[in-house]
Amino acid sequence: MRSLALLMSCAAVLVAGCSKEPESAPVAATPKPAIEKVVDRDEHSYAEPQKVAIADLALDIAVDFDTRTIGGTATYTLDWKDKAATQLVLDTRDLTIEKVEGEANNAWAPLQYALAAKDPVLGSKLTIETPARNAKVKVTYKSSPEASGLQWLTPEMTEGKQLPFMFSQSQQIHARSWVPLQDTPQVRYTYSAHVTSRPDVMVLMSADNDPAAARDGDYTFKMPQKIPSYLMAIAAGDLVFKPISARSGVWAEPAMVDKATKEFEDTEKMIATTEQLYGPYRWDRYDMLVLPPSFPYGGMENPRLSFITPTVIVGDKTLVSLIAHELAHSWSGNLVTFSSAKHGWLNEGFTSYVENRIVESLYGKEQASMEYAIARNSLKKEIGTMPEATQALAVKPGTKLDADDALSAVSYDKGAWFLQMLEERFGRQEFDAFLRGYFDHFAFQSITTEQFLDYAKKNLFDKHPNLVSDAEIQEWVYAPGIPARAPQVQSRGFSSTDTARIAWQGSGQLPNPQVTDTWITQQWVHFIEGMGDKLTVEQLKQLDDAYHFTGTANGEIAMRWYPLTIRSGYVDARPEIAKFIERVGRRKLIMPIYEELAKTPDGLAFARESFARARPGYHPITTGSVEATLAKAPAGP
Repeated sequence: MRSLALLMSCAAVLVAGCSKEPESAPVAATPKPAIEKVVDRDEHSYAEPQKVAIADLALDIAVDFDTRTIGGTATYTLDWKDKAATQLVLDTRDLTIEKVEGEANNAWAPLQYALAAKDPVLGSKLTIETPARNAKVKVTYKSSPEASGLQWLTPEMTEGKQLPFMFSQSQQIHARSWVPLQDTPQVRYTYSAHVTSRPDVMVLMSADNDPAAARDGDYTFKMPQKIPSYLMAIAAGDLVFKPISARSGVWAEPAMVDKATKEFEDTEKMIATTEQLYGPYRWDRYDMLVLPPSFPYGGMENPRLSFITPTVIVGDKTLVSLIAHELAHSWSGNLVTFSSAKHGWLNEGFTSYVENRIVESLYGKEQASMEYAIARNSLKKEIGTMPEATQALAVKPGTKLDADDALSAVSYDKGAWFLQMLEERFGRQEFDAFLRGYFDHFAFQSITTEQFLDYAKKNLFDKHPNLVSDAEIQEWVYAPGIPARAPQVQSRGFSSTDTARIAWQGSGQLPNPQVTDTWITQQWVHFIEGMGDKLTVEQLKQLDDAYHFTGTANGEIAMRWYPLTIRSGYVDARPEIAKFIERVGRRKLIMPIYEELAKTPDGLAFARESFARARPGYHPITTGSVEATLAKAPAGP
């Protein structure tokens, strides 16, 4: 799950910062923990996969737009691991459980079950009594209209405004809100699904979608590769398909599909590039579903069908590193998966590193360096504000962490930085071969940080002694902050951007259009981020008259420009701010704006008014983030 630069401490909200920050002081290495010999307990799940695990899931469900629910049956084929176990424990959130049955002698019989009271984070534990240790168990259920992992949009909230739209967001622990599951990455399963819906919408899943499938309200799917629950996805709406290559294409609303296909036309090149580096693509097809702008993230790496925000479609391919990121997850995350959220960097740090390698291969070293610089400058600015326990790549045992908060900028960008350091020390050729072997060795497994380090020791560190010390590894992985010897990147494009900004701030004369006409999104981001905390209203108007930042269609620019205007009292931007946060639900882009508005009474009132209008179109995850920000606002009640 990713966007252009990096995540803020508010989970999955991306930011980039370009102000010069002092380097972190050297951090003493912490003692190396022993390689884990016990099961890595997932504190965000009630499941007990060491006793029994779901091997296959068969869904037979109906998508009901009128009641805004998904309901039907979930049938589990079980792998009993503990001979003494006689219970199946599942995760649920706001599900109505209608009945539970077990298969025995080719017949289904009722099983006793208990649904516990709801925990505000984990949901409700579903305990099923299985004294016969049934090979198959079936649960009949229905989701809630307020399911945290589903968003239901009226036709008016879509691009075409003709048909309703529904989509899921299962990561981190929201799959349990639309299917009762062992909702932990420690359990991987195959699945099939029979889905019915109103006949005028196309239904898709993170499975074998047929580009030529008829839109008839009756669909079947199969996912033959084992996946964890957070990668199970569903969507339904006015969707059409356009191919990019024989194995990749775009699903989108009719009004969006041509623009998206043009913007993402390099996808097949990205797949081929990654295969050359890290081995074959193992998921058959790689298609992309462009969602309405209410989607709360930049992208979601659902296998075979990445969910993509339309906010990266700006006409010049400068934001398609998001596609590189979601594709890279096909190796790091989907193929080799973290065993629990506290090892999140194994998904996101590896993926951010691979993303940058794809960008470099297709768009050049300079653009890749710009993106690294944006991410790292922002990380250096932010990491000092985070609790020490969350500044380490691997969260220490016993540290309580919200499942979403585990995927902070540390997981993404400190993780990628660590891997780039290893590449620099061991050489690109050697490190690429190591990563390819790593993906092969742990394919279709969920692992811990300690398993990675043990593999790296045997297959990289010990083979090339003295290139990196054990103390350095421990500092990168288990200590807070950023190591003092972290490698730095340089960008010629940013040097010219800095020169133009400094000259304007000194003389009031904007740079020659011949200079700025060649700038790409990353340079404009750097230009704005370097302006400091505030500008005068006259300066902002001069910039606006020249570059038309207010009202921009580029969300990466908007998320930086609008907070600057708010801090500086540039009220002329207010109408476009309202339009932006009422139209877009992507948390990365809108949360910096809400956070800045909430700092003053006038801004807080404006934010509340805009939120009231935007709320019906926001995803529940976005709604929760905005509510929390406004509730704790210093200027609030």
